[in-house]
Amino acid sequence: MGESATYARTLDAGDIEFVDMMTGDRLEGGPVPSAARSAPASGCRILIAAAIGTQLPGPGSTVVEESCRFSGRVSAGDALTATVTVREKRPDGVLLVLDARCVNQRGEVLAEGTSIVACPTTRRTIERLGQIDVALHRYNAFQRLTDKCAGQPAVTTAVVHPCDPESLRGALDAAAKGLIVPVLVGPEAKIRAVAAASGIDLTGVKIVGTEHSHAAADKAVAMARAGEVEALMKGSLHTDELMGAAVASATGLRTARRMSHVFVMDVPTYPKPLLITDAAINIYPDLETKRDICQNAIDFAQALGVARPKVALLSAVETVNPQIQGTVDAAALCKMADRGQITGGILDGPLAFDNAISAAAAEIKQINSPVAGDPDILVVPDLEAGNMLAKQLSYLAAAESAGIVLGARVPIVLTSRADNARTREASIAIMVLLAHSQREQLGLR
Repeated sequence: MGESATYARTLDAGDIEFVDMMTGDRLEGGPVPSAARSAPASGCRILIAAAIGTQLPGPGSTVVEESCRFSGRVSAGDALTATVTVREKRPDGVLLVLDARCVNQRGEVLAEGTSIVACPTTRRTIERLGQIDVALHRYNAFQRLTDKCAGQPAVTTAVVHPCDPESLRGALDAAAKGLIVPVLVGPEAKIRAVAAASGIDLTGVKIVGTEHSHAAADKAVAMARAGEVEALMKGSLHTDELMGAAVASATGLRTARRMSHVFVMDVPTYPKPLLITDAAINIYPDLETKRDICQNAIDFAQALGVARPKVALLSAVETVNPQIQGTVDAAALCKMADRGQITGGILDGPLAFDNAISAAAAEIKQINSPVAGDPDILVVPDLEAGNMLAKQLSYLAAAESAGIVLGARVPIVLTSRADNARTREASIAIMVLLAHSQREQLGLR
């Protein structure tokens, strides 16, 4: 009687999104950046349950009844502490009545009540849960990618037309973490005005002045062609402005390969980073373009540390059907890989999404494949399919995405003003890893 245990957690933006999703809470007034969101205090019951399930009574406990009052909201950065204390032991020795309480860093009581818990009948041990999002089996792909950049030299990056606080701050935050050396390309007066209004210090930051956004795109591309910068990052200009300059036949950044885009997805229910391509550039790619899309993605996955990426070529079905062009292209791509026209990866297809992702689904359909159930890369038949797949994972499966353009002379990051800080950092991290890989290939390291 009187014994107590605590469980503490400092919330991040991912926790707020998780609680928001679990409680069904949605704030009115339009989209809110993840870092600025709050969630109802009823989410504190997750921390209380963690204290019960990991410490008192411990693994194997079952909450059979609870009564709790909640007050206020929680935000990213809040340091919460849940405490459970034994108030009563029922005569049969199986049930405990626990006083439960959760407070924030200011001592404000967010949750208070009682829980009746059935004690475990056998002793069990589990590793203490370090994060709420472990409940979603999250493989923290973005953090692992950022960690890979540690100790690597910063990449000189042209930040094109950073004339809004988000793109300007994102670039300087990346610089502060040693990821990039930013070169701001755009109207200097406008950039400095945005910095002054947002309290951003530009001391020591190089600015290359241009008249407007179109000129900024042209100048940044010219700097990349001249070797003055190793990467490009989109600021507040339109994507087509930057990509128009990048794909220009005479003055752009074309190589022998077609440019393509890759989304790197951090999916809570998938145990590793998942690459989806092409969902942003090539609308209806033909077989030759798909070959380049596959090779770009394989080379990129290797830059991220995947020695021999597994590539699932998606379609609606897993058998070749001449009436579904995607299945025919998938079969041809596999044969091209067999003949050395695509190298470095293991390809299989056509595969429907279920048997590409699920080994169990593949087994039921008697698909014997080294890729099914364990792909690193999903190659979609066209842009529409890829775009919908990536957005479905983001909005229905709580996935996060970062993106990059491949096949150009330098990596190009197409960040969005809607991207949160975590997505921006992940996009920059994958750009840095790709730039380092290209340095090694050129013998510059």
